[in-house]
Amino acid sequence: MKKLCLLAVALAGTISTISTVFAQPVPDRAIGEGPYERLVIRGVTVIDGAGAPPVGPIDVVVEGGRITGIVPVGMPGLAIDEDGRPDAGDRVIDAEGMYLMPGFINMHGHIHNEESGQGVPSDYIFKLWLAHGITSVRDLGNGAGAAWTADIARRSANNEIDAPNVYPYPVFRGWSAGEVDTPDEARARIRQLKRDGAVGVKFFGAPEEILWAGLEEADRLDLKTTMHHAQLDVAHADVMDTSAHGLGSMEHWYGLPEALFTGQTIQNYPLDYNYADEQHRFENAGKLWAEAAEPGSARWEEVMSTLLEREFSIIPTFSIYLSSRDWMRMRRAEWHDTYTMAPLWKFFAPDRNAHGSYWFDWGTEQETAWKDNYQRWMRFINEYKNRGGKVGVGEDAGYIYSTYGFGYIQELELLREAGFHPLEVINAATLQGAKILGVEGETGSVQVGKRADLVIVSENPLANLKTLFATGHIKLDPDTNKPVRTGGVDFVIKNGVVYEGAKLREEILEMVANDKAARGIEDGPMPIVDFELSDD
Repeated sequence: MKKLCLLAVALAGTISTISTVFAQPVPDRAIGEGPYERLVIRGVTVIDGAGAPPVGPIDVVVEGGRITGIVPVGMPGLAIDEDGRPDAGDRVIDAEGMYLMPGFINMHGHIHNEESGQGVPSDYIFKLWLAHGITSVRDLGNGAGAAWTADIARRSANNEIDAPNVYPYPVFRGWSAGEVDTPDEARARIRQLKRDGAVGVKFFGAPEEILWAGLEEADRLDLKTTMHHAQLDVAHADVMDTSAHGLGSMEHWYGLPEALFTGQTIQNYPLDYNYADEQHRFENAGKLWAEAAEPGSARWEEVMSTLLEREFSIIPTFSIYLSSRDWMRMRRAEWHDTYTMAPLWKFFAPDRNAHGSYWFDWGTEQETAWKDNYQRWMRFINEYKNRGGKVGVGEDAGYIYSTYGFGYIQELELLREAGFHPLEVINAATLQGAKILGVEGETGSVQVGKRADLVIVSENPLANLKTLFATGHIKLDPDTNKPVRTGGVDFVIKNGVVYEGAKLREEILEMVANDKAARGIEDGPMPIVDFELSDD
C-alpha cells in the first residue's frame, strides 16, 4: 500500500491529499511555558522584520500573548536606565546582548507523518520548526487531508500542541480521473476544501477550463491561492496565464522560465523524456532557465512588469533543490547524523518509488547545469524584490535531503546568495510572508498589538545566518585557540508561549536517538548503500 502511494506521489510531485488514512494524533503540549499574564524581555537588540536596522537596548513587554510595549532603556555601551524600565511580570527573560526578531514564517511546509513515505511523526517536524524559530507554517498539503490540518491549526492557535501556527492550503489537482474532471466538479472541490477548514488552496495543474474554474471559485470564497506549475500543464498554464486568472502566488520556479520563452512555447525536452522518471524530470528542470529570455530583454521586462502590476508573490524554495547542484555536500550535512530520523534518511536515498529521490545516476553534468540554473533564477528573484515584488521564504523539506527547519535556514542563506541584504532576508522571512498570507495585522513584525511570535538569539543573525541552525556554527575561540560551537536559537515565542531552544533540541535529539536504538542503528552517520531499515 505504501509503495503504491509513493508512486502516486512521484507522479503528482507532492505527498498531499492522497488519502485521509494517513491522519495520526499529535500529542498535547508538553514543553512550552505560558502564555504569561505579563512577560518582559530585558535589554534586547530588536530587528523588527519591517526593514529597520537593529536598535537596542530595548525591553519588550508581552501580555496575554500580545506585544504591549517596546521600550528603549538606554544607549549602547552605557548602563541601562533602570528607572525607565517597565515593571517585571510573571516571567522575565534577561536578553541583554541578544537579538530579537519576529518569528519566522515558513511559506512552504508539509506536515508528514509516520504513515507517509517520510515515516516521521508530525511532532518531530513541529519541534524542528520551532527549534529554528519558525512560528507560522503554510501547510501546502499532506496525506492526512484538509480537515485534519484545520484541526491541527485550531489546536495550535489555542496553544494545545507544541507546534507553529498552521495555515492550511490543501492541494487541488484536476487531472486525477474520478475526483475532478469538469469545471463544476472543480468548483465543488474548492467549496469542500473551504468547508474542511482551508484558508487557501495550492493548485498543481489541470486542464484549462478546470483550472480556471477552480481559481474563480477560490477567489469567490476569499481563499488565498498558490501553485506549483507542473510540467504536465505548464504549456497552457504558465505564470502569465495563471496570474491573469487571479492566482496570488507561485511555488518553486516552474512556470516562470516558460513564461519567458521567446523562440519556443515548450521546453526543449529530450525525445526519450518521461515525466514519471524523476531523473528525467529534475535533470531537465535544471536546464529550464537556460532556455528563457535573457535579463533585461523585452520579454524579461514584460513578464517582470506584468507580475509586479498584478501584485503576484513568489516563494522560490531555493533550498529544496540544493542537492541538485551538490548532492555530496547535502547528503553529508552534519545535522543528518543526529537530527535526521532513520526513516527520513532512507526516504532520501535513490529510489524510483520515492518522490525527490532521483539520484539514479546524478553526476557532474547534472550539477553543472543546476549551478547555472540557480544563477539565472536568483537574478530574477533579486530583481523582483528590488522592484517591489513580494518574495516569501519556504523550505518544502522532507524531500531531496532537506531536513525540516534546517532547510529553512538554508533558504535564508540562499536568498543572501541571490543578493538580498541580511535585513531583506529577515524581512522576507517575516513581514513579507505575513503579507502573502494576509495576516500582517497579526504577525510578521515586532510591533505593539501583534501576536508575540518572536525569536531570541545570542549571536547576530545579520552577521552570520548559520548561527540559526540547530547545530549552530563552529568558530575559533580567540582566547583558547580552539574551535567552539556557538549559536542555535535561544528562545522561540509563539502566541506568547515560551520555548527554550536547548530543550527543543534535546527533545529532538532524544527522539532521533531512541528511534535509531529501537531499530538497531548505531549513533552517527548513516550509510546510503546497503542501508536496511527494520521496523521498531
